[in-house]
Amino acid sequence: MLGQLPLRSTQSPAMARLIARKTAHSSRHLSTLPRPYKFHIGASWAGKPAERGRKPLATVPFTHDSPIGAWRDVTLSRPKAVSSKDAGEDFFYVQEMRNGSGVSLGVADGVGGWVESGVDPSLFSQALMFHAHRYSRAAWAGEPEIDPTLEYEEREEIEGWELTPKECLDLAYGGVLRERLVEAGSSTSCLINLNASSGILRSANLGDSGFSIIRSSSMIYKEPVQTHFFNCPKQLTKLPGASRRKVRGHCIDPPSDAATFETKLRDGDIVIAYTDGLSDNVFPSEMISICSLVARSRGSEDEQVQAMADRMVDYAQKCMSNRRRVSPFEKEAAREGMYFRGGKIDDVTVLVAMVREAL
Repeated sequence: MLGQLPLRSTQSPAMARLIARKTAHSSRHLSTLPRPYKFHIGASWAGKPAERGRKPLATVPFTHDSPIGAWRDVTLSRPKAVSSKDAGEDFFYVQEMRNGSGVSLGVADGVGGWVESGVDPSLFSQALMFHAHRYSRAAWAGEPEIDPTLEYEEREEIEGWELTPKECLDLAYGGVLRERLVEAGSSTSCLINLNASSGILRSANLGDSGFSIIRSSSMIYKEPVQTHFFNCPKQLTKLPGASRRKVRGHCIDPPSDAATFETKLRDGDIVIAYTDGLSDNVFPSEMISICSLVARSRGSEDEQVQAMADRMVDYAQKCMSNRRRVSPFEKEAAREGMYFRGGKIDDVTVLVAMVREAL
């Protein structure tokens, strides 16, 4: 469906709330409260194979010396075992939050349908993750920490502010709308904050990217997908100027539509964030099996989470090219009365977080 973007004020509701919280910067207000939770993060990704006969888009990516381009290159330089240079139309971020208060991470899946209009879908997802990383870096995972020895008036002068994943998504989307190099595009997105003081996970999800939580070899939570209809997820969208190009119908969903979730994590929990390149090809039981198999190894936590992410991406790639194996996407299509055989070829991005609690 095609519609016009609603007029946005120069200051989003999320930004207004943050400005109301933010006050003068003073390092003496930072405290050193205990952080009983530590999060080990692994990341892996793979762009889908190039389609035969399709000409590359005549678009200009973010240059290597631009803020987004430089950050993109550093992000993609993370070590991994899967041999792929880029994430295709997907992207992601992993960012420590202010004063080590937690970790923010997220995935985004650029909507490939924009290719038909000559738009590179990867620019939207890269810009969205860049701005999410930028905002989360300066914010706290929970309430800002205050030195209890300060006077009441001084306590109000807290450095930084608390930022929820939903607020972060709204701010990041605003950043994409202001990016002149992102002419148009759409993306699903899933953002997660992990609080190092409380062990609280908070999330905001729009579309069919998502996350799951594994505890004691059982999947205790799986984020529901948000769709308009089969294979049409909810998505953030930026439309080009009407005078520049005619485009086909695109879904336009606001960040406020993102579903939120909150839970307290435990020692040993595994959180898996992913784009639909994983969930369309790999069943939850298979994700559990991969994690359980890797957990039996004697590697460090960092080595284990990286191996989990790598193996899931590698397995998803094998599944998506197998026409004889029934996939989650095939089963979902059948429920909608449609015929689709085998795996669904797509970009795939996986982030794995392992929780460790100092008892």
